[in-house]
Amino acid sequence: MTTKSTKPENPLLNILFNIVIPILILNKGSKIIGPGWGLIVALAFPICYGIYDHVKRKKTNAISILGILNVSVTGGLALLHLHGIWFAIKEAAFPLFVGFFVFGSAFSKSPFVETLFLNPQLIDVERLKTQLLARNTQEGFKDLLKKSTMWVSLSFLLSAILNFGLAARIFTPIDSALDEAAQAVILNEQIAQMTTWSMAVIMLPSVVFLIGIFIYLSKGMQRLSGLTEDQLLIQKTAPSPK
Repeated sequence: MTTKSTKPENPLLNILFNIVIPILILNKGSKIIGPGWGLIVALAFPICYGIYDHVKRKKTNAISILGILNVSVTGGLALLHLHGIWFAIKEAAFPLFVGFFVFGSAFSKSPFVETLFLNPQLIDVERLKTQLLARNTQEGFKDLLKKSTMWVSLSFLLSAILNFGLAARIFTPIDSALDEAAQAVILNEQIAQMTTWSMAVIMLPSVVFLIGIFIYLSKGMQRLSGLTEDQLLIQKTAPSPK
């Protein structure tokens, strides 16, 4: 009996529902439906998308769960009328928490980097394992996965530091003399600004860091397995003409 393959997540929908739509609502929608509802509706999109993605793909997605927790905490701080340094702490806490989780996985049977980079649709995992066994380099490969995972955890530490610095500049104290509606509008604008700038200030260095780790991992796999880069990668053959 063949099982139906799980449909991969659509990255365009992921960006649209988790970033673009919430930013538009926080920037523009709050002036139409009010700051309170604006925040609630903006938070609803990433929360609902995370649940939908989990149900559709029938898999527990750690990133989706963290996304739901992230927006939930953001909403909770806003509803409690907390702002300023609290948001800076929250922005740094999440990547720091993930970093600790990733670091701990380096000492487990399933290092995080194995899930992150050793995708069977990209890497010929079976061929790699066969070569490692033939060359008796399995222990060296485990050590490579461990070190690469520890490097990935450092990328989250970098993200936490950048998050805190950026958030500390954006989430400035809001004048308590303003009424609640005015304070909520300012807070929504700060959240939207944080989301927008984090893509450039935080995501870009993190992506560069991860690319470097992938190159380090790839070179290590080639050295331990004796395979070339082309041999490690899954070769997709073009469909034969009818």
